[in-house]
Amino acid sequence: MSSPAKVVDRYRLPLAKIVPALNAHSEATVMFHSFVAQSMGLDLTAYKALFLLKRLGPMSATDMAAETGLATASITNLVDRLVAKGYVTREADSRDRRRIIITLIDEAVATARQGFGEPNTSLLDLCESYEPDQLEIISDFLTRNARRLSQDLMQARHP
Repeated sequence: MSSPAKVVDRYRLPLAKIVPALNAHSEATVMFHSFVAQSMGLDLTAYKALFLLKRLGPMSATDMAAETGLATASITNLVDRLVAKGYVTREADSRDRRRIIITLIDEAVATARQGFGEPNTSLLDLCESYEPDQLEIISDFLTRNARRLSQDLMQARHP
């Protein structure tokens, strides 16, 4: 097994390139999503909650609080805003009337995001400049990095 010093040396040059690239990617992503959120009349947290519902499907307010790390009172406020804008529904759970299930209204979100595409045409253009096997590697890296960031966040919240 390699010593930690050798591992660091092996990755020093790639890290010197990828860390600034990841930072630039993160900044551009946040700015882009902030702009889209604003165009939809939302703050960034509410906008990203829509993506959470798209990815994971309908969920309870408690589950949404756990996924986002927000307090349940904050989730209630966030859901109120999303319901008022027509982006989600809030209904009693058919198995437990005390639980509320939040469901994304895909059509409303798609209409509000018109002009930004899904996927974005410029993203499709970018993907065409890579071979499918390269896109698999990029996708794997981004998926693992998202998982790593989620784990880091969870550890920071619950040391």
